[in-house]
Amino acid sequence: MMTAYERLLVARAQDRPTSRAYIEMLFDERTELHGDRKYADDAAILAGIGELNGIAVTYIGIERGRDLQERIHCNFGCPMPEGYRKALRLMKQAEKFHRPVICFVDTSGANCGEEAEKRGQGQAIADNLLQMMGLQTPIITIVIGEGGSGGALGLSVANRLYMLENAVFSVISPEGCASILWEDATKAADAAECLKITAADMKRFGVAEDIIVENFECFDIMCEDLKKRLYTDLKELVQYTGKELSEKRYARFRKLGIYGEA
Repeated sequence: MMTAYERLLVARAQDRPTSRAYIEMLFDERTELHGDRKYADDAAILAGIGELNGIAVTYIGIERGRDLQERIHCNFGCPMPEGYRKALRLMKQAEKFHRPVICFVDTSGANCGEEAEKRGQGQAIADNLLQMMGLQTPIITIVIGEGGSGGALGLSVANRLYMLENAVFSVISPEGCASILWEDATKAADAAECLKITAADMKRFGVAEDIIVENFECFDIMCEDLKKRLYTDLKELVQYTGKELSEKRYARFRKLGIYGEA
Protein backbone atom coordinates (compact mmCIF):
# COMPACT_ATOMS: atom_id res chain seq x y z
CA MET A 1 0.00 0.00 0.00
CA MET A 2 1.30 3.45 -0.92
CA THR A 3 1.99 5.99 1.82
CA ALA A 4 0.40 9.44 1.79
CA TYR A 5 3.67 11.04 0.72
CA GLU A 6 4.15 8.54 -2.09
CA ARG A 7 0.70 9.41 -3.39
CA LEU A 8 1.61 13.10 -3.18
CA LEU A 9 4.68 12.49 -5.33
CA VAL A 10 2.52 10.64 -7.88
CA ALA A 11 0.05 13.56 -7.86
CA ARG A 12 2.96 15.92 -8.63
CA ALA A 13 4.39 13.78 -11.44
CA GLN A 14 5.21 15.87 -14.51
CA ASP A 15 3.81 13.31 -16.96
CA ARG A 16 0.40 13.30 -15.27
CA PRO A 17 -2.48 14.59 -17.49
CA THR A 18 -3.32 18.22 -16.78
CA SER A 19 -6.71 19.94 -16.77
CA ARG A 20 -6.42 20.68 -20.50
CA ALA A 21 -6.24 16.95 -21.28
CA TYR A 22 -9.46 16.24 -19.37
CA ILE A 23 -11.26 19.23 -20.88
CA GLU A 24 -10.31 18.20 -24.42
CA MET A 25 -11.50 14.63 -23.83
CA LEU A 26 -14.74 15.40 -21.97
CA PHE A 27 -16.25 18.40 -23.74
CA ASP A 28 -17.34 19.02 -27.33
CA GLU A 29 -17.93 22.35 -29.08
CA ARG A 30 -15.55 24.16 -26.72
CA THR A 31 -15.14 27.94 -26.61
CA GLU A 32 -12.35 29.17 -24.34
CA LEU A 33 -12.99 32.47 -22.55
CA HIS A 34 -10.42 34.86 -21.14
CA GLY A 35 -9.93 37.72 -18.70
CA ASP A 36 -11.39 38.94 -15.42
CA ARG A 37 -12.62 42.26 -16.90
CA LYS A 38 -10.59 44.08 -14.25
CA TYR A 39 -6.90 43.47 -14.73
CA ALA A 40 -5.69 40.64 -17.00
CA ASP A 41 -6.05 37.06 -18.17
CA ASP A 42 -4.42 34.34 -16.06
CA ALA A 43 -3.15 31.33 -18.03
CA ALA A 44 -3.22 29.22 -14.85
CA ILE A 45 -7.02 29.19 -15.08
CA LEU A 46 -8.31 27.49 -18.22
CA ALA A 47 -12.02 28.20 -18.64
CA GLY A 48 -14.79 28.29 -21.18
CA ILE A 49 -18.03 26.76 -22.43
CA GLY A 50 -18.53 23.29 -23.88
CA GLU A 51 -20.96 20.42 -24.21
CA LEU A 52 -21.02 17.18 -22.25
CA ASN A 53 -23.28 14.68 -24.03
CA GLY A 54 -25.41 17.54 -25.27
CA ILE A 55 -25.55 19.45 -21.96
CA ALA A 56 -24.05 22.95 -22.13
CA VAL A 57 -21.60 23.45 -19.26
CA THR A 58 -19.01 25.93 -18.05
CA TYR A 59 -15.64 24.28 -17.44
CA ILE A 60 -12.92 25.77 -15.23
CA GLY A 61 -9.58 24.10 -14.65
CA ILE A 62 -6.31 24.97 -12.95
CA GLU A 63 -3.66 24.31 -15.60
CA ARG A 64 -0.05 23.46 -14.69
CA GLY A 65 1.25 23.21 -18.26
CA ARG A 66 2.59 20.17 -20.11
CA ASP A 67 6.21 21.21 -20.70
CA LEU A 68 8.60 23.76 -19.22
CA GLN A 69 7.53 26.57 -21.54
CA GLU A 70 3.85 26.01 -20.77
CA ARG A 71 4.53 25.67 -17.05
CA ILE A 72 6.27 29.01 -16.97
CA HIS A 73 3.38 30.55 -18.94
CA CYS A 74 0.88 29.01 -16.49
CA ASN A 75 2.97 29.94 -13.45
CA PHE A 76 3.23 26.21 -12.63
CA GLY A 77 -0.50 26.05 -11.86
CA CYS A 78 -0.47 28.73 -9.15
CA PRO A 79 -3.26 31.16 -10.10
CA MET A 80 -3.06 34.92 -9.59
CA PRO A 81 -6.04 36.91 -8.25
CA GLU A 82 -7.22 37.66 -11.79
CA GLY A 83 -7.47 33.90 -12.36
CA TYR A 84 -9.92 33.48 -9.49
CA ARG A 85 -11.83 36.55 -10.63
CA LYS A 86 -12.06 35.08 -14.14
CA ALA A 87 -13.35 31.84 -12.67
CA LEU A 88 -15.98 33.67 -10.63
CA ARG A 89 -17.02 35.79 -13.61
CA LEU A 90 -17.69 32.65 -15.64
CA MET A 91 -19.48 30.94 -12.75
CA LYS A 92 -21.83 33.91 -12.42
CA GLN A 93 -22.34 33.82 -16.19
CA ALA A 94 -23.15 30.08 -15.92
CA GLU A 95 -25.71 30.84 -13.21
CA LYS A 96 -27.34 33.47 -15.42
CA PHE A 97 -27.72 31.07 -18.35
CA HIS A 98 -28.51 28.00 -16.22
CA ARG A 99 -25.33 26.12 -17.13
CA PRO A 100 -23.74 23.64 -14.68
CA VAL A 101 -20.13 24.31 -13.67
CA ILE A 102 -17.45 21.62 -13.73
CA CYS A 103 -14.09 22.43 -12.11
CA PHE A 104 -10.74 20.65 -12.28
CA VAL A 105 -8.29 21.24 -9.43
CA ASP A 106 -4.55 20.68 -9.72
CA THR A 107 -2.40 23.17 -7.82
CA SER A 108 0.13 23.35 -5.04
CA GLY A 109 -1.62 26.57 -4.01
CA ALA A 110 -2.46 30.06 -5.18
CA ASN A 111 0.39 32.39 -6.08
CA CYS A 112 1.76 33.89 -2.87
CA GLY A 113 4.13 36.45 -4.40
CA GLU A 114 4.20 40.18 -3.79
CA GLU A 115 2.29 41.03 -6.98
CA ALA A 116 -0.50 38.59 -6.13
CA GLU A 117 -0.85 40.08 -2.66
CA LYS A 118 -0.90 43.61 -4.06
CA ARG A 119 -3.72 42.66 -6.40
CA GLY A 120 -5.83 41.11 -3.63
CA GLN A 121 -5.17 37.37 -3.64
CA GLY A 122 -6.88 36.70 -0.31
CA GLN A 123 -9.93 38.76 -1.23
CA ALA A 124 -10.25 37.06 -4.62
CA ILE A 125 -10.26 33.57 -3.08
CA ALA A 126 -12.63 34.66 -0.29
CA ASP A 127 -15.04 36.08 -2.89
CA ASN A 128 -15.04 32.73 -4.69
CA LEU A 129 -15.82 30.83 -1.49
CA LEU A 130 -18.67 33.19 -0.62
CA GLN A 131 -20.21 33.37 -4.09
CA MET A 132 -19.86 29.66 -4.88
CA MET A 133 -21.70 28.73 -1.70
CA GLY A 134 -24.78 30.59 -2.92
CA LEU A 135 -24.44 29.94 -6.65
CA GLN A 136 -27.78 28.72 -7.98
CA THR A 137 -26.50 26.23 -10.51
CA PRO A 138 -24.89 22.77 -10.13
CA ILE A 139 -21.16 22.67 -9.34
CA ILE A 140 -19.02 19.53 -9.61
CA THR A 141 -15.31 19.58 -8.76
CA ILE A 142 -12.73 16.92 -9.62
CA VAL A 143 -9.32 16.97 -7.92
CA ILE A 144 -7.08 15.49 -10.61
CA GLY A 145 -3.72 15.98 -8.90
CA GLU A 146 -2.59 18.17 -6.03
CA GLY A 147 -5.25 20.13 -4.19
CA GLY A 148 -3.26 22.60 -2.15
CA SER A 149 -4.56 25.14 0.38
CA GLY A 150 -6.96 27.97 -0.44
CA GLY A 151 -5.80 27.88 -4.05
CA ALA A 152 -7.61 24.58 -4.44
CA LEU A 153 -10.55 25.45 -2.18
CA GLY A 154 -11.28 28.48 -4.37
CA LEU A 155 -12.74 26.06 -6.96
CA SER A 156 -13.97 23.35 -4.60
CA VAL A 157 -17.16 24.70 -3.00
CA ALA A 158 -19.23 22.20 -4.93
CA ASN A 159 -22.34 20.01 -4.76
CA ARG A 160 -20.19 16.98 -5.57
CA LEU A 161 -16.42 16.56 -5.23
CA TYR A 162 -14.47 13.66 -6.69
CA MET A 163 -10.80 12.79 -6.39
CA LEU A 164 -8.54 10.65 -8.51
CA GLU A 165 -7.10 7.75 -6.50
CA ASN A 166 -3.64 9.34 -6.20
CA ALA A 167 -4.85 12.92 -5.83
CA VAL A 168 -4.40 14.75 -2.53
CA PHE A 169 -6.26 17.57 -0.78
CA SER A 170 -4.57 19.53 1.99
CA VAL A 171 -4.63 22.82 3.86
CA ILE A 172 -0.83 23.04 3.57
CA SER A 173 1.93 21.13 1.81
CA PRO A 174 3.60 18.42 3.92
CA GLU A 175 6.91 20.24 3.42
CA GLY A 176 5.41 23.47 4.76
CA CYS A 177 3.78 21.66 7.67
CA ALA A 178 7.04 19.92 8.63
CA SER A 179 8.92 23.21 8.45
CA ILE A 180 6.44 24.85 10.82
CA LEU A 181 5.96 22.01 13.32
CA TRP A 182 9.44 20.51 13.43
CA GLU A 183 11.53 23.14 11.64
CA ASP A 184 12.65 20.33 9.37
CA ALA A 185 11.22 20.01 5.84
CA THR A 186 12.80 16.56 5.47
CA LYS A 187 10.05 15.22 7.74
CA ALA A 188 7.48 15.87 5.01
CA ALA A 189 6.56 12.18 4.80
CA ASP A 190 5.66 12.15 8.51
CA ALA A 191 3.64 15.34 8.07
CA ALA A 192 1.76 13.85 5.12
CA GLU A 193 0.61 10.95 7.29
CA CYS A 194 -0.53 13.33 10.04
CA LEU A 195 -2.38 15.63 7.65
CA LYS A 196 -4.59 12.85 6.20
CA ILE A 197 -4.43 14.18 2.64
CA THR A 198 -5.26 11.16 0.48
CA ALA A 199 -8.39 10.52 -1.54
CA ALA A 200 -9.29 7.66 0.81
CA ASP A 201 -9.03 10.03 3.78
CA MET A 202 -11.20 12.63 2.04
CA LYS A 203 -13.88 10.07 1.22
CA ARG A 204 -13.84 8.80 4.81
CA PHE A 205 -14.26 12.35 6.12
CA GLY A 206 -17.06 13.11 3.65
CA VAL A 207 -15.06 15.78 1.84
CA ALA A 208 -15.12 13.72 -1.39
CA GLU A 209 -18.11 11.74 -2.62
CA ASP A 210 -16.09 9.10 -4.41
CA ILE A 211 -12.67 8.09 -5.76
CA ILE A 212 -11.97 7.83 -9.49
CA VAL A 213 -9.68 4.98 -10.52
CA GLU A 214 -6.67 6.14 -12.56
CA ASN A 215 -5.93 4.47 -15.88
CA PHE A 216 -3.68 6.82 -17.82
CA GLU A 217 -2.55 4.07 -20.20
CA CYS A 218 -6.17 3.97 -21.43
CA PHE A 219 -6.92 7.64 -20.82
CA ASP A 220 -9.71 7.74 -23.41
CA ILE A 221 -11.56 4.92 -21.64
CA MET A 222 -10.99 6.56 -18.25
CA CYS A 223 -12.44 9.84 -19.54
CA GLU A 224 -15.41 8.07 -21.13
CA ASP A 225 -16.24 6.52 -17.76
CA LEU A 226 -15.83 9.92 -16.11
CA LYS A 227 -18.09 11.50 -18.72
CA LYS A 228 -20.82 8.96 -17.93
CA ARG A 229 -20.50 9.71 -14.20
CA LEU A 230 -20.71 13.46 -14.76
CA TYR A 231 -23.66 13.12 -17.13
CA THR A 232 -25.56 11.03 -14.57
CA ASP A 233 -24.81 13.59 -11.84
CA LEU A 234 -25.89 16.53 -13.99
CA LYS A 235 -29.15 14.85 -15.00
CA GLU A 236 -29.90 14.48 -11.29
CA LEU A 237 -28.72 17.92 -10.14
CA VAL A 238 -30.52 19.95 -12.83
CA GLN A 239 -33.84 18.71 -11.44
CA TYR A 240 -33.36 20.90 -8.34
CA THR A 241 -34.16 24.59 -8.25
CA GLY A 242 -31.32 27.07 -7.89
CA LYS A 243 -32.22 27.72 -4.28
CA GLU A 244 -32.31 23.99 -3.50
CA LEU A 245 -28.85 23.53 -5.06
CA SER A 246 -27.31 26.28 -2.94
CA GLU A 247 -29.03 24.97 0.20
CA LYS A 248 -27.79 21.43 -0.45
CA ARG A 249 -24.25 22.76 -1.02
CA TYR A 250 -24.41 24.69 2.24
CA ALA A 251 -25.71 21.65 4.13
CA ARG A 252 -22.95 19.50 2.63
CA PHE A 253 -20.26 21.73 4.09
CA ARG A 254 -22.02 22.24 7.42
CA LYS A 255 -21.89 18.52 8.20
CA LEU A 256 -18.13 18.17 7.56
CA GLY A 257 -15.82 17.65 10.53
CA ILE A 258 -16.08 16.25 14.03
CA TYR A 259 -16.13 18.26 17.22
CA GLY A 260 -16.55 17.63 20.91
CA GLU A 261 -17.55 19.74 23.89
CA ALA A 262 -15.92 19.63 27.30
